[in-house]
Amino acid sequence: MSGQSTAGRLSIWQAAFTVARRDFVAILFSRTFIFFLLGPLFPIIVGGLAGGIGQQVAADSTRPEIGIAMQAADVDAMLAAHDQLAPKLGRSLPRLTELKRLSPGQEFDARQVLTRQNSNVAAVITGTPAAPVLTATPERLHWWEGTVSLVAAQALKATPSDYPQVTLSQVATSAARERSGRITTAQAGQMLLFLLIMLLAGMVLSNLVEEKGNKIIEVLAAAVPMDAVFMGKLFAMLGVSLVGVAVWGSVIGGLVALAGMQGPLGGMLDFASLPTPGVGWPMFFLLGVIYFGMGYLLLGSIFLAIGSMAATVREVQTLSMPVTMLQLMVFFFANYALTQVGKPMELAAIIFPLSSPFAMLARAATDGALWPHLAALAWQALSVAIFIRLGATLFRKRVMKSGPQHGRTRRRSLFALLRDLSGRSAAKD
Repeated sequence: MSGQSTAGRLSIWQAAFTVARRDFVAILFSRTFIFFLLGPLFPIIVGGLAGGIGQQVAADSTRPEIGIAMQAADVDAMLAAHDQLAPKLGRSLPRLTELKRLSPGQEFDARQVLTRQNSNVAAVITGTPAAPVLTATPERLHWWEGTVSLVAAQALKATPSDYPQVTLSQVATSAARERSGRITTAQAGQMLLFLLIMLLAGMVLSNLVEEKGNKIIEVLAAAVPMDAVFMGKLFAMLGVSLVGVAVWGSVIGGLVALAGMQGPLGGMLDFASLPTPGVGWPMFFLLGVIYFGMGYLLLGSIFLAIGSMAATVREVQTLSMPVTMLQLMVFFFANYALTQVGKPMELAAIIFPLSSPFAMLARAATDGALWPHLAALAWQALSVAIFIRLGATLFRKRVMKSGPQHGRTRRRSLFALLRDLSGRSAAKD
């Protein structure tokens, strides 16, 4: 797509801006925009129903582990005892992971293991089965003291009256606790991003139906390249969506200001009490806005091409269900990738354009590195350009019935065509 202008017509960027400005003003000042602002009620209900799946994913991805570092024979005895108790206790029994087999007299720094980044070990057992030492955060010491004593007793084949006493060693925090909190933040960010895109991107489906019916699209296609028409309409819808998000955010902020931070809504927005994302709250919010824009453009470019193929509003309604299912599948794919950090599944979610914004927002919550976001945004922008070009080409060939010769015909100025149409209407009146 070239950005240079030729004599007698606008460049593709100027044409795209003209189309975007026209659509933005027309939609923003229409009566239906008020009903559009009431739209969040439906996705909130859907999001609540789908929350159970997210909780299951969180349970699988953040289930903590207890590491064990003892002499070889003691490690084998503790792991065997854990395997014997697991069928009876199920998920209430935390997973036991071998950290190190110690030689006689060798010491082990459990605190260093607990503060290691990207570790899911929430507690460490050292010592011997007869005198175990549990190192963990205060709340986990309270939860797991009896569990460790039970596993050690099973390893010793002891009777309930002879259960060993567990020595408790407290640490302030652990990497597993921090990782669990960041995954919670990642899931919340993905859910909010999904709800907004699901609500807003669907509007693009019916964007061209009315203009196809009253022949306006033919005027635009005769004046400017279809790439510019698609790009202008897509960015106009993104602008309208950002206005809607700003209105909703302002209303929520006003309600919080009136009710105070002590109310339930204020508690939900008390970010100081939420786990801090890997990149920090300011950068996380900025990336959230950017990934919302990229996710909207990616899905919107596809939906715009699909909607341009529809001849009537009924066809658009027929397409709504598969489109909604597509959005759900993309969201669940990116959400499941949270359980596969560093594995091919997460890499696939990052590379696949439609799930990339969701996966990268989750990475912003769990990882503090910024350079992957630059690469991901460049890839997403390239994908948007490819989708726009493919959609415009498909529209020209399937709807406008134009081929290469049509592209070589002389195009008139957009403003000249609009002026002629206005003059003809006035003459008839």
